[in-house]
Amino acid sequence: MSSCLNQQVLVLNRLWQAVNVCTARRALTLLFEGRAEVVSGGDDGSFQTFSFSQWQDFSREQPATDSVHTVSFKIRLPRVILLLIFDKLPKKEVKFTRYNIFERDKNMCQYCGRTFDRKDLNLDHVVPRHRGGPTSWENIVCSCVKCNTRKANRTPSEAGMILTRKPKRPKWRPFIQVTFGLPCHDSWKHFLDVAYWNVEIGD
Repeated sequence: MSSCLNQQVLVLNRLWQAVNVCTARRALTLLFEGRAEVVSGGDDGSFQTFSFSQWQDFSREQPATDSVHTVSFKIRLPRVILLLIFDKLPKKEVKFTRYNIFERDKNMCQYCGRTFDRKDLNLDHVVPRHRGGPTSWENIVCSCVKCNTRKANRTPSEAGMILTRKPKRPKWRPFIQVTFGLPCHDSWKHFLDVAYWNVEIGD
């Protein structure tokens, strides 16, 4: 039974956005306390929510092998729960890395606007370092070799070049902190997509 209670359950906020993963034990506690409801999908692609007592009734009417036995009743293990009191998303800062700068700029040279393979792109300080330009989201852009050579150790205006857009720190994005190795139940797929596993960078 303990292994059943340690199974993973997807947690949605009130806006039906995936925000976390918890154990079935924690999910059932939240359900019992009235702080969450179970989300269950029908064959037609629709979703229904169940309170604790409703989930008990549903478990009795449609028993399943993945159930927990108590002294007086059996209850199905939830796969997805909806929090009734939490409508925020966890904030996860996008790390300032070479990879994420490429992601933000979509592998595009920010001077000529052309897209390149990452191996053909450099990271350029808009205001050169020797002029006091910081190594930050707001002063680093992707640049192709040709534009990087043309700009050299000058500002864009001095080199007669114009940025395609002003560099800035990426905004917060919905991000679920789940590792790739974690088994994903079929019922999660509606609520998760690539954007949750790979932090989206940019506008």
